[in-house]
Amino acid sequence: MAARTGLASLVLGTLAAAAAYASAFLPGDPPLWGALAMVLGIALMSVGSMALGAARAGRPLGRLGWALAASFAILVLGFGLALLLPRDAAGLWAGLPRRAALVLYGVGVLPAFFLPLAYALTFRERTLDAGDIERIRAARNGPVE
Repeated sequence: MAARTGLASLVLGTLAAAAAYASAFLPGDPPLWGALAMVLGIALMSVGSMALGAARAGRPLGRLGWALAASFAILVLGFGLALLLPRDAAGLWAGLPRRAALVLYGVGVLPAFFLPLAYALTFRERTLDAGDIERIRAARNGPVE
């Protein structure tokens, strides 16, 4: 189930990003929906990739799903707020222009605080169990063709 959700998120994100790129070829200024589709596409592709990496056959994501949902929200908010800030938004946040600070600190640094912690807290339930290790050993020692 987690792998299907991750794959669906990855496909939808790719389609949203493709629509955003296609909107740049429309006559006139690029539409706002194109930029918002890119924000959504980036967030969906990132979280979908994380979900695929954490997916285990026959097991739900469990508590890790909350961390991925929080990552999705942070990505959408960080990129979305940077996109929607007025062009004349003067001033610096932590030494950077506001838009750059939102992207760098919000999208780049903020997830680095809780995602490793979430993966560490769910390590025991997400890693290989004895049955998985035996299947790997059996596959390794299987017939050579």
